[in-house]
Amino acid sequence: MGARKRNTAEKKKEAAKSRYQAVLKNVPTSPRKMRLVTDLISGLDVNKALHILKFSPQEASRRLEKLLLSAIANWQSKNEGVRVEDSSLYVKEIHVDGGRSLKRLQTAPQGRAYRLRKRSNHVTLVLDSVNKEEVENSSK
Repeated sequence: MGARKRNTAEKKKEAAKSRYQAVLKNVPTSPRKMRLVTDLISGLDVNKALHILKFSPQEASRRLEKLLLSAIANWQSKNEGVRVEDSSLYVKEIHVDGGRSLKRLQTAPQGRAYRLRKRSNHVTLVLDSVNKEEVENSSK
């Protein structure tokens, strides 16, 4: 590996240490249905996002609620002794990527068959603290 590549890899690793995220892979829901729910909570406070997901009727909201709780637990493991309520966490970034598609056949009239694509997705959720950004902005 070259020196530039190694340096950028080390910078990415250092940035990942201060990043609080959770990843959910191979969710058996189409990416479009998942994006409808993720758009509801992107940029919101963590407590408000949890309430929205809890009372949302979509099936994808249950999975996202668990993912958000996992991201909060990841944040707590790195920030021991700090309460979630005092830290003013918010959903900084959430994106949905398409996963693998299962290809199936459905019988059709006159001996034909229709192709079905059972889609899946991958969700990445990143949390951040508003207080941390205020400190960075005041130092500039």
